[in-house]
Amino acid sequence: MSFEDILIKKEYRSLLDDISNEFYIPLLSAATLYQRAVGFFSSSALVEVSKGISGLVRNGGKIQLVASPYLSDEDICAIRKGYEIREQIVKQAVLRELQNARNDYELERLNILAHLIANDTLDIKIAFVEDANNTGIYHEKMGIFTDALGNKVAFSGSMNESVSGIKVNYEAIDVFCSWREPDRVLAKERAFISIWNDCEPNVRIIPFPELKREIIERYKKYPPNFDAEQLELNGFVDSQKRSKMKCLGVVIPHKVELHDYQKMAIDEWEKRGYKGIFDMATGTGKTYTGLGALARLSQAVSGNLAIFIVCPYQHLVEQWVEDLLQFNVDPIIGYSASSQKDWKSRLDNAIRDQKIKVNNKEFFCFICTNATFASDFVQKQVQRIRSNAVLLVDEAHNFGATALSQLLSEIFPFRLALSATFERHRDIEGTSALYSYFGEKCIEYPIERAIQEKKLTNYKYYPVITALSEGELNKYSELTYEIGKCVVKGKDGKTTLSERGKMLTLARARLVAGAENKITQLGYCISPYIHDNHILVYCGATKILAENQDSTPVDDEDLRQIDVVTDLLGNKLNMNVSQFTSKEDVEERARLKREFAAGETLQALIAIKCLDEGVNIPNIKIAFILASTTNPKEYIQRRGRVLRLAEGKDHAEIFDFITLPRALDQVPSLTQAQVNRDLALVKSETKRAEDFASIAMNMIEAQSIIDSIKSVYRIQDKEYGYEEELTYE
Repeated sequence: MSFEDILIKKEYRSLLDDISNEFYIPLLSAATLYQRAVGFFSSSALVEVSKGISGLVRNGGKIQLVASPYLSDEDICAIRKGYEIREQIVKQAVLRELQNARNDYELERLNILAHLIANDTLDIKIAFVEDANNTGIYHEKMGIFTDALGNKVAFSGSMNESVSGIKVNYEAIDVFCSWREPDRVLAKERAFISIWNDCEPNVRIIPFPELKREIIERYKKYPPNFDAEQLELNGFVDSQKRSKMKCLGVVIPHKVELHDYQKMAIDEWEKRGYKGIFDMATGTGKTYTGLGALARLSQAVSGNLAIFIVCPYQHLVEQWVEDLLQFNVDPIIGYSASSQKDWKSRLDNAIRDQKIKVNNKEFFCFICTNATFASDFVQKQVQRIRSNAVLLVDEAHNFGATALSQLLSEIFPFRLALSATFERHRDIEGTSALYSYFGEKCIEYPIERAIQEKKLTNYKYYPVITALSEGELNKYSELTYEIGKCVVKGKDGKTTLSERGKMLTLARARLVAGAENKITQLGYCISPYIHDNHILVYCGATKILAENQDSTPVDDEDLRQIDVVTDLLGNKLNMNVSQFTSKEDVEERARLKREFAAGETLQALIAIKCLDEGVNIPNIKIAFILASTTNPKEYIQRRGRVLRLAEGKDHAEIFDFITLPRALDQVPSLTQAQVNRDLALVKSETKRAEDFASIAMNMIEAQSIIDSIKSVYRIQDKEYGYEEELTYE
């Protein structure tokens, strides 16, 4: 079918005409090329661009989209103050408009466009107006359709490719057909080509490959269904129709297919009365398994359900919200910086409405941080629940702590704990309390199985031996001596450390974590990678003794390890690096993750604790772990961050800095008493190293280094036993 077979009006007005169905969809269905210049770029604009796209895809067509950034007053002011950072501000403004899909319909359409970008069907360029004094918005709105016979339809007008532009505002477009007004169409086509090729005076096109990569990373989820009619059959309709037919409760999206092990875990949870634990390695789909379980329960109680989801950190809450929206749930989001400023009244009303069953409001979902869940307000709301309720706790090992375990209320008849490290390290009572409340494990999916079944990537492990300096060893010995005087015997006969002893142990662990020689070794180990990207350096929340520094620090203060590492990589090795800590806000972290994934402007992230739980940066290929503890929760989480699957990543590399009291060649000259004093640290470090090496691709190579340590200190296999905790974060 050619354009001449379609009834095309000379003008369309949005409140009088159904522009999508009468104009866009018919023309796109017959088109082989769609060229569009639009005022503002946004994710909602992308959603609208996708309408009618199935026909163009079947025709083997192409889309060229030129869009302008929405520049805030702050952006424009910043550009005027610093001309050299103009392009970076423009790029940030564009990326800022990429919002999360608000429902399944938007998720499907954005997924389609992400695939179109990935297979080069859709290309996007960003334009802005510039002259000697100002940067402005390229605001022309026009488009040209071309069919297989060379017929063209051009249009221009005030309409933006956005939800408000098409559905809400009173907009109008003028339409010109090549067989009726060839000169008008040719003028539009020439103008577009000039802009697209960056030949238009005062209109600048900036290279922006990160935009396409960001769209693909953010929205590409699963093989798309390009059949628009089938989308309607699958329930992807406009928001008004959708609200009328929306199911109550959690619903697994049609494009999400759970793995067999996830389904078996949910089956087991159901058999156990909807109580249990999902103990699954990082990266194996705990969140989707948990949501699948909630969907099963929601169906069993016909949607009459109150869901409480608790996460340790705000960034985890936001990641859950993204997934909840896909699973038919618009949650109440509760924490101090929540975008829902009225979340308290929402929760109060939701519990009241469910209890008295007004307006069919038997279902709601509340998600919050551990801190918010522990607040007096939320705990009072929990006590008001009188209907079916489920408590899902992510990173549930945290709730073994005394203060949090007291919040595990019997009001919740249904319970689900998610964790990659469920057993609490050296806390039998805390672990027992978790089992007592949540029940038994419904699945145990360890990291070994995840690698074997290709849910996580394989890795090479390189233990890097470092030793304390003379000053550090003296300080370590002093602390060890003082800790020995702080051992107290309890009424039950068990020995524990006094509070002073615990503080001294923390100080000693931080001393080990901040060993100066790690910086020297890091410089040596990272040198072959200084031109690579996707590098992560884990630092401790610790400092390096000022007396050991080459230069004299300001005010004779000790230097933070992360700052010394940043100086080494950024200034001395000329790498492009950035810190990733709790000091960076949500927006800054999101920007860093995008730049890190792109791998062009940012080579390495230097992180402390904030990456341990939940933050997903799958592109990490090389990790240098300067500081670890004996707590498996810490180092298992860190290893999991590195092993996530990513395109073009066939394996990861982990450099683990093993800290010993002294160089190995000094050990033979020690007395047995001196050796014994070393053993606690040596055993704790080699125990972790053996855990890492046991499933590494280069296990034999890594184990040989560990065996050299064990041989010098005469440590036998399985001879670890109880060692002192080295916790510093």
